[in-house]
Amino acid sequence: MDKTGSRIDIRYCRQCGWLLRATWMAQELLTTFEQEIKEVSLSPGTGGVFEVRVDSELVWSRKDKGRFPDIRELKNIVRDIAAPDKDLGHSEIE
Repeated sequence: MDKTGSRIDIRYCRQCGWLLRATWMAQELLTTFEQEIKEVSLSPGTGGVFEVRVDSELVWSRKDKGRFPDIRELKNIVRDIAAPDKDLGHSEIE
């Protein structure tokens, strides 16, 4: 996929009240990758789900990891797929 075409989907548990967390992460990703992301979608789910997909690839699952991603961690994961040459500055994890 070209650099300006990445699509991100954040699936969150509406029962758990995780909409604000999902929208904050979406805002952070859109701000950081404003040229590299085509869209960010928020998908309500149930059962404690919190998943992030980039171009349909599951890159984070709260169920699998046992926790939410740190925003720096998530930005690095998204960068590696959507914009591998992008410098994240102070958000870079070494």
